[in-house]
Order: sequence, then structure tokens, then C-alpha cells
Amino acid sequence: MSAFDDLLAFQRQTEALSSVAERLGWDQETVMPRGATEQRAEEMAAMEAVLHERRNDPRIGEWLDQAEAADDEDQRILDLVARDFRRAALVPSRLATEIARQTSLAQGIWAEARANDAPEDFLPVLNDILMLKREEAAALANGGDLYDALLDDYEPGATQAEISALFDAMRPRLVALREDVLGSEHQPAPLQGHFAQETQLRLARTCATAFGYDWTRGRMDIAVHPFSSGRWQDSRITTRVVETDPFNCLYSTIHEVGHSSYEQGIDSDYAFTPLGRGVSMGAHESQSRIYENQIGRSRAFTGWLYQRMSDAFDGLSVSDAEAFYATVNRVTPGYIRTEADEVQYNLHIMLRFDLERDLISGRLDTGDLVEAWNARFLKDFGVAVDRPANGVLQDVHWAVGLFGYFPTYALGNVYAGCLNRAMQAAVPDLGQALLQGDASPAVEWLRENMQRHGGLFAPRDLIEQATGEPVSEAPLLDYLEAKFQDIYRL
Repeated sequence: MSAFDDLLAFQRQTEALSSVAERLGWDQETVMPRGATEQRAEEMAAMEAVLHERRNDPRIGEWLDQAEAADDEDQRILDLVARDFRRAALVPSRLATEIARQTSLAQGIWAEARANDAPEDFLPVLNDILMLKREEAAALANGGDLYDALLDDYEPGATQAEISALFDAMRPRLVALREDVLGSEHQPAPLQGHFAQETQLRLARTCATAFGYDWTRGRMDIAVHPFSSGRWQDSRITTRVVETDPFNCLYSTIHEVGHSSYEQGIDSDYAFTPLGRGVSMGAHESQSRIYENQIGRSRAFTGWLYQRMSDAFDGLSVSDAEAFYATVNRVTPGYIRTEADEVQYNLHIMLRFDLERDLISGRLDTGDLVEAWNARFLKDFGVAVDRPANGVLQDVHWAVGLFGYFPTYALGNVYAGCLNRAMQAAVPDLGQALLQGDASPAVEWLRENMQRHGGLFAPRDLIEQATGEPVSEAPLLDYLEAKFQDIYRL
């Protein structure tokens, strides 16, 4: 065997073990007994120790020195393995293992604190995780910017300076649109009523099927914080149910189907290689957000969904499909990021981006986090946070150490805006299919132009290849202004 073959065989086992570790995480957030938290933390730590040792195996360096790429795909594999090898070599095994253990323990503590509105029960654990992540960032940065080192895990090549400039460009138009919308005389009515859990879940499955979710390679469960997990032949989704708000369940499901379909859509030849997963979290979010918003909240798809929901719940409080479309897209100053409308969603991300940068840099202590969050939320949204579960405790990300992850949500929205403009031009009859509950023309376009490539191209290169244009925030902002000016009769 050649050095490249040896490296690929070794990498195949590493990828398989990584999938097993991911499955442990899925189990912990869905069906694991509550009393098993400490045991699972040790299991996760043990898996991370094994994975870290493999990623840091000195034979990888030898194989990389000797391996020859036969084509561009081989070269991309070598580049990705080399990147992971360099980063793994910078992080001590002790640190990687301890982060895995502490973040596994913290998930349960966060969930209990959120349920009890008790940030004081979670903040000491968060501080421990923050100290570990600062240490990891310092190791990875090797003298450079700490936050950029963490961000690179989720969006390779991105920097906080670039993202800050992007947010500065987006904020004025988003704030102006919000003010116009909230000041409009025409305000869509909210959906009212009681919506039984089992009926919501049946509809959620119907929506997932409409978006082409492959149930032979996936499943749906309930979680405190919806997420997707897995790849290749086993890519799972979760959702949550609020019996006064069926949109929470339905659109969480469609969102996670976008993530999962990306993994299901990757070329099967890339399985168990570095190409066999989404290239970045920004790219991943582009799929979940375009499924949820540009497709799932479109006038055409909501027209189909209106009839399905009317039948399932024996009528709705809104009068017709057009009113339902407006209700689905209502702009309200809510607390929860995952429930935020398209106009305000990115403002939620900007808040978290600034706070977590301050946490990593040391400008903000965890003891002052609740006050800082509440003050910033009041400033940005004009509403005082009523309880910690609607504020600093609402997201699981910091509990599991995902510092640097939040800005990829906004990047995903920007990428989705670019993809949507190209897709609408390429599939002019898409609306007619969506009226019938058939999202397959959109899914097929996304699969062909983006999903199948997996990790073959760098994130921005992938979007630019799919759209034929440079990445820009303009398509997203143009789309939002056109859509919401229409809905709110501006």
C-alpha cells in the first residue's frame, strides 16, 4: 500500500470512532437516563482521549510527508488531514480529555438550571469550561488571536474582524427594517389555540418527508434544544414541542432536516474520509436556514401547510392561506433566538458574538454575564429579559464549549441568501411545486450544487461555485426587505 492508502485507512477508523462519539452525544440529549450523567462524562472523556491520540499520531506526519495526491480530491484530503494534525498537536491530551468530560457534565447542569431559572447553579460550571476553552484557544492560537483560533474550528479561514465588519454592514438595514415593520399599521394576527403534541409530531414528520428526509437513514426524537446528529447512513434529527405554538415544532424540524439532508446528500464515495461531512458550520447553517425560511416560510409552502394544519387541528384561528403566511412570518420582539423571525434573528447572533468574544478575551467575567446579557438585550431589542431561561440560559452552546460557533449562524443566513437568489433563477417553477408540498426541486438543486460536495471545497469557494457570484450580505438583505415590506404593506 502507498503512504496515501495507509493514511486513508487510518483516517477511516478515526472517522468511524468520531461517529460513535457523536452518537453518545445524541443519546445523552435524547434518551439517556438522567442518572447516567457522570458515567457518560467518563465515556465521552475516554472517547476523546482515544480520538485525540489518533489525530496526533506521529505516523500521520510521516504519511503526509510521503503521500502523493493523484487528483484534486486526494489533495484536499491531505490538506484537511494536515490541518487537523497540526491543530491536534497543539492541544495537550490532558486538556482535550478534560474539556470532553466537563462539557458532558455541564449539559445536565445547564438543563436543570434552565428548567429552574437558576443561573447561579450553572455559572460556576460555565466558568470552569471558559477557563479550559481559553487554555485551548491559547494553545491553538500559538501567539495569535484567541477567538479566531476557536472560530477556525467551525468556519475555517474566518476571522472575528471579518465577521465584525459583516455585522456592521448588516445591522443598519436590519434595524431600519424592524422599525418599519413594527411601526406598520398592518400587524398579522398570532396563531391561537391548543395544539396536541402527537398531532404536531405527525405534522412534523409530514414536513420532513416533504423536504425529502430519508427515514431509512434517519429518525426524529425530542430534545430540550433541537439539533441534528450523524452522517452518511445514520443522520438523525430532534425537535421540541410547545402545545401553544406549533410553529416551534414544525420549523425546528424543517431546520434540522436541512442540516441532516446536507449530511445525507454528500457523495457516498466520501464516507469515512475528511470529505464526508459538511465543510463548515456556516455552510451547514445555510442549508438549515434556506430549508426553514426561504423555502419553508415561503408563500407557496405555507399555502400547502395551511391546509394540512387546518385539517389536523379542525380549523385555525387565522382566516385563510394568505393570512396564515403573514402569521408564520410575524415579527415580534421575543426573547428566544431559535424562535426569532427572519428580520431579528441575526441581531440575536450579534449579541452572542460580542458577549462570547468578551468572555474569551477576559473583558467579561462569568459572574457579570447575566447583567451584561440583560443590558445588551434591552438595548438591542427594547425589552427587558423576564427570566434567565429566556435570557442567558436559553442556549446550550456555551455549556458544551462551543465558543466561536454562534457567528456561523449569521454566516449561514448570508450564504442562504446567496444560494436562494441563484436557486430562484435556476428553478423558476419552484413555487408551483411548493404549493403541492413538494420541495424536491429545491432540494435537488441544493444537493447538486452544494450538498454532494461535502468537504471538497473551502466554505466560501463552495458558495461562490454554487451561485456564480462572490459571497455578499446584499442578497439576504434584499430578500428580507422585499418579503417583509410586502407582508407588512410598507
